[in-house]
Amino acid sequence: MQRHVFEYALVRVVPRVERGEMFNAGVMVYCRAKSFAAALTHLDEGKLLALDPRADVVGVRAALRAVEGLCGGGDAAGQAAGDDPGRRFRWLSAPRSAVVQPGPVHTGLTADPRAELARLLDVLVH
Repeated sequence: MQRHVFEYALVRVVPRVERGEMFNAGVMVYCRAKSFAAALTHLDEGKLLALDPRADVVGVRAALRAVEGLCGGGDAAGQAAGDDPGRRFRWLSAPRSAVVQPGPVHTGLTADPRAELARLLDVLVH
């Protein structure tokens, strides 16, 4: 089975940016060789409210869904629907100061980027 280079970045929730406290709420994977980019997210509402009891849970969920939609492309990506997977991944993984933000980009090898995405979500988020 041939393995390909892939890149991934965690999706973090930082309820109060000024405090810098965060937790992992998703992962994005990009594999150029497979023209694949996708994200999966999971919001632990208990963690969110522990860090900020007044957090906008609905807003954070919407932002996480937007990351999934934009990363995956298609109709859910809005204006970025026509962009290639690498361009969408690069835009989403660019550093930003927001409640939902990416972590650093890491690399690895995989034969199946979709399976790798699920594995990383399980290991790094759940």
